[in-house]
Amino acid sequence: MLPIDDLHSDDQAGVAQAAALLVDAFREHAPAAWPDHASALDEVREALAPGRICRAARLPGGAIAGWVGGIPEYGGHVLELHPLVVRPDLQGRGIGRALVADLERQAAARGIQTLFLGTDDETNRTSLAGADLYPDVWPHIAAIRNLRGHPYEFYRKCGFTIVGVLPDANGRGRPDIFMAKRVGAYPEDTTESK
Repeated sequence: MLPIDDLHSDDQAGVAQAAALLVDAFREHAPAAWPDHASALDEVREALAPGRICRAARLPGGAIAGWVGGIPEYGGHVLELHPLVVRPDLQGRGIGRALVADLERQAAARGIQTLFLGTDDETNRTSLAGADLYPDVWPHIAAIRNLRGHPYEFYRKCGFTIVGVLPDANGRGRPDIFMAKRVGAYPEDTTESK
């Protein structure tokens, strides 16, 4: 497997490659996410902010094959996986799964208990898209189907569970699917009985 290490702000070539990956990888299925290099560069710089996690898988020679970011939330108990991107010509080779596993290890080492993410459906790739999910969202979630290669199934294979959906998050009939998983050991209750 490819080596994974921290991406640093002084790695100008790596930062530029990471931004280019966002534009290239999301162009087809989420074109509004990072429509140009400037918006993607802003995202990479945010991922490099203090307190965040930003890890890159590198090819021999140092080129970035993919990268993952982590944003601490809920007072440090939770880490949002955002974003995850793998070079399109290298997808399906275990790089994304390795980046997720690495992020889990980084989170557990920080004492974080939960990893979560949102995976939008802006291009009708699941049975949730184009549907009126109100007023009872959960039956729709229980019956979700992957119509055209939506990444929620990748995340399921990585151990994530769908924990909710925000209907119309990206416009009518374009939901955001929320997924989460526990990382690390669940801490024992240390409260003493009196």
